[in-house]
Amino acid sequence: MVAELAALVIFVIMFLLIVLDRIPRQWVTLGCGALMLVLVFGICMHDGGAIWDTLNLSAFGQSTFWYGASESSGGINWSTIVFIAGMMVMVEGMGRVGIFRWLCLKLAKAVHYRTVPLLVCFMVMAAVLSMFIDSITVILFLAAVTAELGRTLRFDPVPMILAEIFCANLGGSATMCGDPPNIIIGTSLGLTFFDFLTNTGVIVLICLVATVVYFYFCFRRILRESESQRPTDITYPDAASAITDRRAFIACGAVFLLVVVLLVTHAQTELTVATIGCIAAVLMALATLCTSGGHAAAGLFAKVDYRTLLFFIGLFVVVSGLEDTGCLDVLAGWISRISGGHAAVMVAIILWLSAVCSAFVDNIPFSATMVPVIQSMSRSQGVDLSLLAWALSIGTDLGGSATPIGASANVVGTSVAAKNGHPVTWGTYCKYCAPATVLVITIAMVCLFVRYL
Repeated sequence: MVAELAALVIFVIMFLLIVLDRIPRQWVTLGCGALMLVLVFGICMHDGGAIWDTLNLSAFGQSTFWYGASESSGGINWSTIVFIAGMMVMVEGMGRVGIFRWLCLKLAKAVHYRTVPLLVCFMVMAAVLSMFIDSITVILFLAAVTAELGRTLRFDPVPMILAEIFCANLGGSATMCGDPPNIIIGTSLGLTFFDFLTNTGVIVLICLVATVVYFYFCFRRILRESESQRPTDITYPDAASAITDRRAFIACGAVFLLVVVLLVTHAQTELTVATIGCIAAVLMALATLCTSGGHAAAGLFAKVDYRTLLFFIGLFVVVSGLEDTGCLDVLAGWISRISGGHAAVMVAIILWLSAVCSAFVDNIPFSATMVPVIQSMSRSQGVDLSLLAWALSIGTDLGGSATPIGASANVVGTSVAAKNGHPVTWGTYCKYCAPATVLVITIAMVCLFVRYL
């Protein structure tokens, strides 16, 4: 009982400190993780084996970590850490050679710089790119280019940035590598890129159509009015100006396409996501080395967000403590009792609980906490685990769109808007994105019921 109580207190303290955001979140999770190892496993449980299992360092020496289909055995999910690190290196290389800015300017030119078609194009692009690239990175460059186009074409970029943020979170839920919660869910449960694409991806496609229609009717009048007042002597930006080194541009683009192929086919090739992450990093570094020199290649690794990786490591340790002490089994039992063992009620609870919680707290720790919960529910109630996984994935990914702090992409997008002289208030954000979130969660629930129950 003492171990369970200590683990729960540490978890609550970690969540509160993350929400308050006074201390860098990587130090919060690492500190709480250290407390979990020493206080819970060491002092309360006297279990050195639990500490070793939680650190999970032996995973690197297992062949299934690099090749073959396998699920995470608990503790630190090193597959997630290695994959995210590799993708960070790849995305940094793509951004350095101007691939993202070039793509935005190409689309703007294709629609003749008309704001309403540009809104639709940027929404779809945010969703599609977020299927393969972290939504934070997508919003970082897309919001910056939108603000730049806003100055050039004389329109308020905030409506377009809000729609892009929402669609980036939406697109990220369609695949295993789109958002960190999906990476955690996929690697923990042995799900593939294609599993997500054919399940959450189908639901996301339906939600995307509804989202585009929703934001079109929200913003079309504002954007058309600004377009009608645009001077006729504007000089439009050229996409070619985004390419600083054509050889590097082509090489980095080719690496990205190859990694996408590896992700789509990893169920057939049996390459794990950890291996694909390593391949992405190595190939991007080699492409940069051959085209831009050693200094540029080293810079890719120097700009990796190591704080996020440390955050994940500490988080996995804390969640492992909750799992090993039985706290998560209690939560799973509580949800099972409320649902009465009915799969439809379980799905609805997981979907809406995930959505509401993710609107106010970081969805990464929530998803990591809930994975063992749905595993326990599946074992005890005989409900298909993949169905619960889809509900958890959609709820955590889409629920975070409701508020400015619900997902990291929201914080990044609104920050970029503010830096460019267009601050976004809570009222403005929630006025448009909260109803959109309720809309897509409702659509997703109907889709889950119709398709699986």
